Amino acid sequence: MSSNQFDLVVVGGGPAGYAAALAASSSGLNVGLVERDLLGGTCLHRGCIPAKELLETATVHRTVMGAAEFGVVTSTPTIDFSATQNRKRAVVDRLFNGVNQLLQNKQVTVFSGTGRLETGRTVAVQHNDGTEQTLTSESVILAAGSVPRTIPGFEIDGEMVLTSDEVLELQALPGRAAIIGGGAIGCEFASMLADLGTEITILESMNQLIPGADNDIAKALKRSFNKRGITSITGSSVTGHSPHPNGTMVHLADGTDVDVEMVIVCVGRRPYADHLGLEGTPIEVDENGFVVVDELCRTAEEHVYAVGDLIATPQLAHVAFAEAMLAVRSIAGENPPPIDYLKVPWAIYCHPEVAFAGMTEEQAQLAGHDVAVAKHRFAGNPRAMIVNETDGIVKVIAERRPDGSSGQLLGVHLIGPWATEQLSQGYLAVNWEATIEEIAEFIQPHPTLSELFGEAVLDLAGRALHS
Repeated sequence: MSSNQFDLVVVGGGPAGYAAALAASSSGLNVGLVERDLLGGTCLHRGCIPAKELLETATVHRTVMGAAEFGVVTSTPTIDFSATQNRKRAVVDRLFNGVNQLLQNKQVTVFSGTGRLETGRTVAVQHNDGTEQTLTSESVILAAGSVPRTIPGFEIDGEMVLTSDEVLELQALPGRAAIIGGGAIGCEFASMLADLGTEITILESMNQLIPGADNDIAKALKRSFNKRGITSITGSSVTGHSPHPNGTMVHLADGTDVDVEMVIVCVGRRPYADHLGLEGTPIEVDENGFVVVDELCRTAEEHVYAVGDLIATPQLAHVAFAEAMLAVRSIAGENPPPIDYLKVPWAIYCHPEVAFAGMTEEQAQLAGHDVAVAKHRFAGNPRAMIVNETDGIVKVIAERRPDGSSGQLLGVHLIGPWATEQLSQGYLAVNWEATIEEIAEFIQPHPTLSELFGEAVLDLAGRALHS
C-alpha cells in the first residue's frame, strides 16, 4: 500500500477516535488517523481529565478544612490556583504523551489537520500547515467529537460568560457565579467552585438536577448542595443577562434575577460535524446535528461509521470507547452485540458523588415492571463514619414477582462517598441480568462503603441485617 492508502481511516483523535485506531491496529489493520487539534480530544484536554483534577484539588481543600475533627491541627488552607492549574497541565501532558506513544507503538499513521469525507471512502486532509492530502480507505470511522452548546442571550466572551472550556483555564476564582445547566458538567463545576470559596447558584430549566438520574438521587443531591451553601433553582429557564460594573444580572423566566460576577454556560455539547463534508454524502444528520447510525454505528454510507459525541448516545468517554470497539469489530467481520445504552455506567464527580446504571424507578414502572425498591443511607455505614462522609444513599431497584419476591435487578443508583468507584458490582449485576437471590449470596467485605449495596440487596431478599 502507498502512504495514502489504508484499511481504515479515522477522523478525530479523541477517546472514540484513538480507541478505534488502537483496536483496529491490534486487529492487524493499516490505520490512518486525522486530528485537527490535539490527540486525546475534549476528554483529555477540556473535559473529563482536567475537570476531575480540579475536583481533586477541591477535595484536598475540603479535607484539610475538616482536619481538626480528626485531631490534625493545621492552619486554614488557602488556594494558589495557578499551582492547581500547573498540576492539572502536568497530569494532562503526561496522559497526552501516553496516547501519542500508544499510537506510535501500534504503528498508526497520524495526520495533523482537518479531515473531510468525500466520495468513495476518501478523506481529504487540510493540514495545519496549509497543504492538502487525500487518503483512501476500505472503511472510515467518523469520530470528530463535540463542542459546548451555547444559548441565545449569553455571548461567550471568556471573561464574564464562559463555557466549560474557559472555566478549566481560570487563573483566579470569582466570588459569585451562576451556572446555567444542572447536568453532570454543571454540578461538577458547582461542587468544585463552591469547595474553593465561590458562591454558586445553579439554574436548571428541568425540574431536577442531573436530568435522567433517579428522582431520589437528584433530591438527595439538591439537599446536600443546599447544606453546602449551593443554591439550586430548578424548573426555571434564563432569558438573558444585564452586565454592570461589578458583574452581571441574570434574568429568569419567572421574573427573578441573580446577581453574579460570572456566568458559566453548561447546557450540554453539540456534535462537531461542521467540517466533515457530510452534505455531499448519503449520510443523514438529525435535527439536533447528530449523525444518524444503526445499532452497529453504521451510517447510510456503506463502510462509513460514526461514533462518540457525533451520534445521539450518552456523551461519555467510556461509551465512546465501547462504540469505537463495536465499529472495529463490525469492520473486522465479527457479529458484535449492540450496546444497551440504558445499562451503561454513569459517573458524576461532584461532592457527594453520583453514579448509576440501569433503570430509574420511574423508567422501570413505565416499562411495565412491578418494582421492588430498597434504599439504605450511608449515615449508618461504619466506613462512611470513619471517613466522615455519611451523606448519601444506595438505591436498588428490582422487579417484583407475582409471589411478592424480588427477581431481576433493574437498576442501581448511588449518591455518596466514592460512589463512582462503588458502582462496578451493581453495574455488572445489572448487565448480567442477575437476580436479587443470586447477588445476595455474595459476601461483602466489612467495613467498606460498598457493603451498603449488599445490605440493600439483602433487604430485597428479605434478609436485611441492619434495617
